Amino acid sequence: MSPQKRVKNSQVQKRTSQVSGNYPTNLLAWEEKEDLNDSKYSLKRGQNNPVEDYGHADDQAEDALQIAVRYFEKGPVKTSQNKDKILEEHLKTVENVALKNGLAPEGIDILLNVALSGKFGSAVNTRILKCMIPTTLISEHSVVKAVSWLCVGKCSGSTKVLFYRWLVAMFDFIDHKEEINLLYGFFFASLQDDALCPYACHLLYLLTKKENVKPFRVRKLLDLQAKMGMQPHLQALLSLYKFFAPTLISVSLPTRKKIYFKNSENLWKTALLAVRQRNQGPPPEPLKLMLGPAKVRPVKRKWNSYSVIPVLNSSSCSKECGKKGMILSNYLSSHELFPLEQLKSFPQLLQNIHCLELPSQMGAVLNNSLLLHYINCVKDESILLRLYHWLSQTLQEECIWYKVNNFEHEKEFANFLATVNRAQCFLQEGFYSCETFLYKSLPLWDGFCCRSQFLQLVSWIPFNSFSEVKPLVFDHLAQLFFTSTIYFKSSVLQSLKELLQNWLLWLSVDIHMKPVMNSPLETTLGGSMNSVSELIHYVGWLSTTALRLESNSTFLLHFILDFYEKVCDIYINYNLPLVVLFPPGIFYPALLSLDSSILNQLCYIMHRYRKNLTAAKKNELVQKTKSEFNFSSKTYQEFNHYLTAMVGCLWTSKPFQKGFYIDPDVLEKTGVAEYKNSLNLVHHPALLSYAVSFLLQGKKWNWYLDYLFSEGLQGLKLFIRSSIHHSSVP
Repeated sequence: MSPQKRVKNSQVQKRTSQVSGNYPTNLLAWEEKEDLNDSKYSLKRGQNNPVEDYGHADDQAEDALQIAVRYFEKGPVKTSQNKDKILEEHLKTVENVALKNGLAPEGIDILLNVALSGKFGSAVNTRILKCMIPTTLISEHSVVKAVSWLCVGKCSGSTKVLFYRWLVAMFDFIDHKEEINLLYGFFFASLQDDALCPYACHLLYLLTKKENVKPFRVRKLLDLQAKMGMQPHLQALLSLYKFFAPTLISVSLPTRKKIYFKNSENLWKTALLAVRQRNQGPPPEPLKLMLGPAKVRPVKRKWNSYSVIPVLNSSSCSKECGKKGMILSNYLSSHELFPLEQLKSFPQLLQNIHCLELPSQMGAVLNNSLLLHYINCVKDESILLRLYHWLSQTLQEECIWYKVNNFEHEKEFANFLATVNRAQCFLQEGFYSCETFLYKSLPLWDGFCCRSQFLQLVSWIPFNSFSEVKPLVFDHLAQLFFTSTIYFKSSVLQSLKELLQNWLLWLSVDIHMKPVMNSPLETTLGGSMNSVSELIHYVGWLSTTALRLESNSTFLLHFILDFYEKVCDIYINYNLPLVVLFPPGIFYPALLSLDSSILNQLCYIMHRYRKNLTAAKKNELVQKTKSEFNFSSKTYQEFNHYLTAMVGCLWTSKPFQKGFYIDPDVLEKTGVAEYKNSLNLVHHPALLSYAVSFLLQGKKWNWYLDYLFSEGLQGLKLFIRSSIHHSSVP
């Protein structure tokens, strides 16, 4: 490519990244001649260099695009005999260049005016709008001018619908939204048109701020709902209005988040993906989110790899932003906006938090811990709505198992999911768009592709009623669980443990606070405890069945007991009135396991259960009043039942004396012939190797307990000291 071309392209990129509000509406920038370099360029072409030939092809395409855009700007030539042939040729030129490289802001500005001014027929306008693919960003000024053409009434109804769909699909590519938001009333008036209504609702959903919610608009939406019925797009806008002004809307609306709108980006999806792959530089590997700047060594990537997450750019900048010699203090004093590219540290965030504006493409915040802090601090629902909208669209586009033979970008999709999971972990909050994605994609998932990242999404499902989530997630997960390997089962149990931990943290923080509108915790304490209890029983059922399928695998038992280490301490650690014991199908295989670490872990869990139940009993005696959260006597009886069995197996050599029934296969696995009189600290199959080692050292049996404790069996030590009262216990 010639030097002048490079200079010209760099200038276009500068203008685009600066996001100026005024773009030229003529083709002067595209009409510069390159006479000085023609001879040199032709000599290079003669060397049959494929790279230069490729650059020459791009130059020819750009020249043809300039001619085509100039043709459309001037309007149809009525005197030409071959006008249809010329029109088709120029249309194909625009389509080919747009689908391959995208269009510069100037080109989009001109072609939008052409499509909506009615210079050409409806079919031509439709084809032009379908190829409006931006190379980088779209000027807000261009959109405002295009909307003004709708007032003239020269374009057809189908063209208006397509333009609204294009606006929704390209919303995150528009450089800034201040002037567009001033047209809120115009877009709201479009709700009268039945064909435009769904897309106008979607656009308003993205634009709405608190100041846009007015009583007359609420009344209009309610009238439309009464006329058209409970349409999802109207419910979406009403739900948003109700969040900003709950006193204005008294009708009941669904509180659970869901997809209200059809994907408007389908027409441009493939082209946008191709342009992204061609124009974006090599993305870095996913980074760990941290406070302050991080010096990361760049990692080499394949030439055809691409990043799903857009590069961070300020959403609005003034003309002076690019001037040489413009110092930051002057910029801030005159414009009161801090450029996001210069935000490098947490102190900077604190100093400039009042003059930050998030980027147009909200996905860019996922890789920036400082902007995630900002989102968490400002508590602006419209910001989260923009982020959820971007996430919903991107997850639906990039999910590689939605289409057959679409696994070539598996690594990129896995990296994207990992980035989303890190953002959720950083904010300690699950995204509703990820929850919706799980509901849709889990039935299609093979359990193998992006397993680690997908199961992490499960662990961040926002707190909900378990009965609602079960058919959408856990029933499908159970089918995969029972038909997969032991390693998949262990991964699922780990993600469910993390899910339980997240639910408990959210509940312990929020359950005693006044419920907030549309909060996932908008429920009673009893209802919340029932949901957590049902999740624990569900994991208990999975674990019991899995142990039978895997022949009481020690490897699997470790993950199961890890889950119950979290369960046994709910009352004390999270201050929540809940104690749920593990089922017999888990307790007895762990008690009679051949692995000492399993027995030690079980002893620790029983010790913590004892602490929690004792604390709950003391609390009940202090309150001296009947509460709905008093634990039933059945819980204490079941614990005492387990405790008696453990003491019999580890201390008294009298296990299973009072009505106990153990699966004969479990007893046979222990290898103890007369288990009724032989199970104790010496003969227990998990501790037999310790007893032999102790005997070989020639020490007295009085020191055996000290020897066991010195070998790192701290769970056993805590259990014996708390549950066995004997003079010989140290």
